Amino acid sequence: MLLRFTKMHGLGNDFMVLDLVSQHAHILPKHAKQWGDRNTGVGFDQLLIVEAPSNPDVDFRYRIFNSDGSEVEQCGNGARCFARFVLDKRLTTKRQILVETKSGVIKLDIRNDGQISVNMGAPRLVPADIPFLAPAQADRYTLDVEGRQVELAAVSMGNPHAVLRVDDINSAPVHELGPKIEHHPRFPARVNVGFLQVLDRQHAQLRVWERGAGETQACGTGACAAAVAAISQGWMDSPLLIDLPGGRLSIEWAGPGQPVMMTGPAVRVYEGQVRL
Repeated sequence: MLLRFTKMHGLGNDFMVLDLVSQHAHILPKHAKQWGDRNTGVGFDQLLIVEAPSNPDVDFRYRIFNSDGSEVEQCGNGARCFARFVLDKRLTTKRQILVETKSGVIKLDIRNDGQISVNMGAPRLVPADIPFLAPAQADRYTLDVEGRQVELAAVSMGNPHAVLRVDDINSAPVHELGPKIEHHPRFPARVNVGFLQVLDRQHAQLRVWERGAGETQACGTGACAAAVAAISQGWMDSPLLIDLPGGRLSIEWAGPGQPVMMTGPAVRVYEGQVRL
């Protein structure tokens, strides 16, 4: 059986997108792992699956698999590519789309300038909701990483994030600390790890070690989590710009209980087919 797919990226965070509205197949974690291999498969950070919704009040269901086969709750750069994909494929004519994910419903807005804004919902800061093992909620926590004391913020944007402030983004220990924090026992569902350098009140640089994928060119939910951490701790003000290796995202957040708004591009790279 041949399945049509589209290769896309959001700031270099790359995806294989499958339409399972007009095509019918049962995708398993082993397929994501097979196709995600950059040497023997299509190669991607995440596999995005477009499905008909189970909730009649929304337009689509959105599923996300990492290249290691693990299914995750949310992906911000993927959400923008999802919006571009369903419009380009004429699966909808709407420019404002409600999408069902594992972590809840998100709203996608395709703007006239080609940029896509995503209402990512309100961040979750209570440790049990992240999930993160801590006795009480705080803006900052100390984590023992193999005898090294690391200061970080913990935020959920539908998926768990740890945010560390660094002095120099280029020398940040992304590949040293990233995998150790990802698998730290205080993060029972593993965690994405962001390394944030604040340049001024409204501009920062970020690198992200994503659980199940390693360092990526960009992470939309990671940029949202970093913005929440920076605003909460008084380092930055909304709206703000976050530069990732793959490009720039604009983030707005009005404070606790309010949704995080993320705006950025989504690009189609090529069309292809894979055999299931």
